[in-house]
Amino acid sequence: MTVSEKIGEVNAKYLVKQNPTLRKQNKIKTIHSSLSIEGNTLSEEQITAILKNKRVIGPEKDILEVVNALEVYNDLNSLKYKSEKDFLKAHKLLMKNLIQNQGAYRKSGVGIVKGSKVAHIAPPYENVPFLMKDLFEYLKDKSEITLIKSCVFHYEMEFIHPFMDGNGRMGRLWQTLILMSEYPLFEFLPFETLISKNQKEYYKVLSACDKEGKSTKFITYMLQIIDTSLSGLLENSMKKLNETERLELFIENTKQEFTRKDYMKYFSELSSATASRDLKKGVENQIINKSGDKKTTIYIRK
Repeated sequence: MTVSEKIGEVNAKYLVKQNPTLRKQNKIKTIHSSLSIEGNTLSEEQITAILKNKRVIGPEKDILEVVNALEVYNDLNSLKYKSEKDFLKAHKLLMKNLIQNQGAYRKSGVGIVKGSKVAHIAPPYENVPFLMKDLFEYLKDKSEITLIKSCVFHYEMEFIHPFMDGNGRMGRLWQTLILMSEYPLFEFLPFETLISKNQKEYYKVLSACDKEGKSTKFITYMLQIIDTSLSGLLENSMKKLNETERLELFIENTKQEFTRKDYMKYFSELSSATASRDLKKGVENQIINKSGDKKTTIYIRK
């Protein structure tokens, strides 16, 4: 099955609109994986605690990285992937109080050292604004497939290395945002987890592309990562939503007042009896209020 077919299957099974708990878990996995690639030592449990405003013992820098990442990922839907201004805004939030000149392109040369070797010399800082402008122009190309476009941007941004720090997490964040523009399910797909489990391969492919001067290997690598992540999502999310999860999902995506007919239109595979049971349970559990009777019944979100 191809990546596109798997995306279709995920959408068909309502997995794109997963229940809030699963969404939260996947967001935590994404943040944990993306930051652990950069050396952050906090666990998923500690990130969950930070999300709940609980006190966590750990390196101050690591805690700050998580706090910043949570702010950015919570606000992901407000960022426009074609906007360089939003790109800089996201970096400013992500690196707040971690480096100087966050949200601004570097003003000096930079090389990436792996072990005792220089793995990559980034382009001169004077070229960064023009290179990034060209890269954002490329994002406006409607003839390019979004899946490919997201991989190319990720690789090219890493190659340009526009910031003094935070380039890796920005590359992964922006690839997610580009993919979300066509496939909303990518908001909930923590493909960074697979990258973090095999970081050597990630850096090896980036290095191979640098030597070849083209991003083909990185595109192939990232498409394989996405494909495997989609397979995992399908396997782990095959269970059907229960009545409470269905109702919470519907409430998230509907207007203040609605009818049983609206509910059945949203979940077209439900029988009228199941829809009635869901709504009755919702009233009993004080998730929704009920007004009117029989044909005049209206349900109101709390």
